[in-house]
Amino acid sequence: MVETTNIEINTAKVKVPNNGLEIDAYLAQPAQKGTFGAVIVFPEIFGINSNIRDITELIAKQGYVAIAPALYQRIAPDFEADFSPEDAGYSPESYRLGLEYYQQVKYQEILSDIQAAITYLKTLPNVKDDAIGAIGFCFGGHVAYIAATLADIKATASFYGGGITTASYGEDTPTINRTSEIKGTIYAFFGTRDALISQEENKQIEAELKKHNINHRVFRYDAGHGFFAGFFKDQYPFLEQHPSYNPEAAPDAWKHVIELFQNNL
Repeated sequence: MVETTNIEINTAKVKVPNNGLEIDAYLAQPAQKGTFGAVIVFPEIFGINSNIRDITELIAKQGYVAIAPALYQRIAPDFEADFSPEDAGYSPESYRLGLEYYQQVKYQEILSDIQAAITYLKTLPNVKDDAIGAIGFCFGGHVAYIAATLADIKATASFYGGGITTASYGEDTPTINRTSEIKGTIYAFFGTRDALISQEENKQIEAELKKHNINHRVFRYDAGHGFFAGFFKDQYPFLEQHPSYNPEAAPDAWKHVIELFQNNL
């Protein structure tokens, strides 16, 4: 494990092959020689935007190979939405499109894309065997929970994953019913003032993790939905801070994310 938290990295846009489909992805990795753990980064409904690329790069600077695959490749392959100075956040049109595409996602396709990302990482000579993790936010937090059910995923950070207890992208069985399939360690992060995910939902997730003796931790913060959004607000000089960002919750959550990956990858 590389100890420094600010090592030199290389970044690239790559294609992840998946049965004839090429998935656009953003890859960030240490520039130095060696083998490293790997982390798959799953975005919110806004695509692989500058915020997700920043997170992918920061993970790489911790000494990991990080990749963020586009989850809307079949639906809207070029879609990404960024913070807007006019809206001091995401625009209403960005929300509309993001939700429209989100509602078309299918569980089996998402699962296939996760597996394709894992396979791609295993082809890279600088990725350690048996050391792949995942992190995701909102929509991506739910996808990360799905990823956690795969044997290759050793550590998962799921941030305020919506719909885990009630849905699974077109499947009859909600994702929470697959909790027993989780093999590695999972950390789940929630805001107690989240208007989109009730306290009953996150308590249900915690109860299911306990029921199946999954190695886990659940972190709750006095914050709303999307409290990690804008963690890189210095990149956006027109914002004093993103409306959802919580300056106490986000840095503490990030500390636990790094702890999770250091201990398991």
